[in-house]
Amino acid sequence: MKLVNTYTYEIKKSKFIAYYYEVDVKEEVEEILTSLKKEHKKARHIPYAYKIDGIIRKSDDKEPSNTAGTPIYHLIEQENLNHVFIAVVRYFGGIKLGTGGLTRAYLTAVKEVIKKTTS
Repeated sequence: MKLVNTYTYEIKKSKFIAYYYEVDVKEEVEEILTSLKKEHKKARHIPYAYKIDGIIRKSDDKEPSNTAGTPIYHLIEQENLNHVFIAVVRYFGGIKLGTGGLTRAYLTAVKEVIKKTTS
């Protein structure tokens, strides 16, 4: 596993930190998630998506359904990425974004980390 890039996006005092990893097996994903949860104890949510050949998983991590994990996964597919794990650590800033705003914030963070990595 290899951390390739990160990107931080802030909106209305909330912080979204996207992490882009290259992974070979799903066990690496578990290790990364464990370490992100230790490193970011005060984060509200760490939704993610990954694709390793035919293995695909995504999680909203208690965000409203399909506002985080699914959009992250769709970007992975759109960019034809493989052996990739993208997680977004979210720190809540006290101002609700609504489901549309939340999805846009996750998408912005993930698009930027992918752009940083693939350009």
